[in-house]
Amino acid sequence: QVQLVESGGGLVQAGGSLRLSCGASGLTFSTYVMGWFRQAPGKEREFVAAVSRGSGSTHYADSVKGRFTISRDNAKNTVYLQMNSLKPEDTAKYYCAAKMTMGFLREAVSITHNYDYWGQGTQVTVSS
Repeated sequence: QVQLVESGGGLVQAGGSLRLSCGASGLTFSTYVMGWFRQAPGKEREFVAAVSRGSGSTHYADSVKGRFTISRDNAKNTVYLQMNSLKPEDTAKYYCAAKMTMGFLREAVSITHNYDYWGQGTQVTVSS
């Protein structure tokens, strides 16, 4: 049974930082592209960042580029999202997701329904 478990969310002031983690089990982690998505109340789930299987490639949404960094540790079956310079508009529930794929196409890794497995999410709230 595949499980993705996010942690690290919380309440932070604007300009602050948080580091999200997502631990994976029940799958061969190194064979999956990993992504982070977020969903604010009343809005659709949106792409945040993705990292290729071997960490050689990353892709970010324009809204987070330069502020967020995605990384992974295949030895620990964990993907991270370092979030700096947080803004109130970053407030959302953040989800990690796993996509079984051989390649890393930016157009493909940013699409929600391309992912095979999802975590339950962790809430991030940024106060102004």
